Amino acid sequence: MTAQASVRIEHVSKTYRTGRDTVVALQDVSLEIGEHEFVCIVGPSGCGKTTLLSLLAGFERPDAGTVEAFGRRVEAPGPDRTMMFQDYALFPWLTVRSNIGYGLRRLRVPRARREAIVERYVDLIGLRGFEHKYPRQLSGGMCQRVALARAMAVDPRMLLMDEPFAALDSFAREKMQDELVRVWSTERKAVLFITHSIDEAVKLADVVAVMRARPGRILETLRVDTPRPRVMDAPEQVATIRRIRDILHRGAVAGAPATQPGADSTFDSTLQSRRRA
Repeated sequence: MTAQASVRIEHVSKTYRTGRDTVVALQDVSLEIGEHEFVCIVGPSGCGKTTLLSLLAGFERPDAGTVEAFGRRVEAPGPDRTMMFQDYALFPWLTVRSNIGYGLRRLRVPRARREAIVERYVDLIGLRGFEHKYPRQLSGGMCQRVALARAMAVDPRMLLMDEPFAALDSFAREKMQDELVRVWSTERKAVLFITHSIDEAVKLADVVAVMRARPGRILETLRVDTPRPRVMDAPEQVATIRRIRDILHRGAVAGAPATQPGADSTFDSTLQSRRRA
């Protein structure tokens, strides 16, 4: 573990077994994330990206290897690591303010301090004027702003993001990417962001980890040093995108997924149910 690393995933493997079906989701995966580093994982469907995120969140445990965050082995969820999902996961009966403050109430933060924190994030995330609205009254992009504010309000040391913008249209997705970079630049949390989009990874990340299909392994990590905001048709970004695409293509050719017939649908439904539990 380097001096600046706050998260360490070392030689991690994870296999799911459901009846007679076996899926090797991860095989010998290692990754380090710095204290304020923004890391994106990009790879094809079924490569174990979400499994890796679930292990770091404490929803799952590895079969082999170690997962450590901020000097401690990860064995359960904790307030130092908060999660953002693709489907917002807002409480429909709560207003924007109440959704943002939900985690603070669970942590028994005193009311005056809780209200001050909520007010700060209402402003930071650009929700002023909508704080008394309910999720059904908001667009998808605004719901994700609320989810981001709620995740950040509890002051985690790390933000775990599972394809949070995948359900948005292209314009809203670009806006949320810009919003995330702006908020992250202010808050400077460690971030692990899962995506299928190479362009999104290159736009957001300090480091892009490229994964191959099952059994999931990290093929290569690339550092993106160009300053933000990044112009995606600039030669540097185009070259990085091409390199990632080449790595993914080589990984697809390198080997077949370690699954038995019929395992995919069972694995996907099992993992989704565990994440929602």
